[in-house]
Amino acid sequence: MSAAAARPVLRSSALRFAARRYQSTTTQKATEAAKESATKAQETAQETTSKASQGLSRVTSAAGGAAKGLTSALGKIGGRTGRLFAFVERQTPFVVYYSKVGLEMAKYVAHGQKMSPPSIATFQTYYQNLFQSLRSGSLGGQSAQGLLQRARNIGPAQIVAGGVVAAECLGFFTVGEMIGRFKLVGYHGETGAHH
Repeated sequence: MSAAAARPVLRSSALRFAARRYQSTTTQKATEAAKESATKAQETAQETTSKASQGLSRVTSAAGGAAKGLTSALGKIGGRTGRLFAFVERQTPFVVYYSKVGLEMAKYVAHGQKMSPPSIATFQTYYQNLFQSLRSGSLGGQSAQGLLQRARNIGPAQIVAGGVVAAECLGFFTVGEMIGRFKLVGYHGETGAHH
């Protein structure tokens, strides 16, 4: 190869080397910048999380302290009122737990059935109509006098039909109680000697 022919090859290899070096330094700088950004974002997220948990613990401790103070004050009340407050206090964890379970079940059912809550406009129109009917004294398009008049005009056939429906409801309730107790009469429980 002649010297003139070797120069373009050297120049092109020198250019390739310089381009690779430029690309590698650019890539390194971008990588370092991305790492720094990720580190800063992670630190910010940790700070925010710690501040949120501190605030939540402060609120919880303040609310817990107030609730304990109220509970201790109400626990000093005697008689029926004291027993009522003690009963409500004992039942609160169960109610909270089962309401959370019910809410989660409702979420699953709503998601599975592809249900969605009604729009705000639907709520507004429904409750506006309800309040207007309550103000005017008529519910369901009838006034209280109209309902009384309909009650007076009930015939014997309608009374018998209502009695049959009530008997069916009582029967289903009784069968459900028997199944739930596993007994025909009475409940499982303590004997009379323990009282």
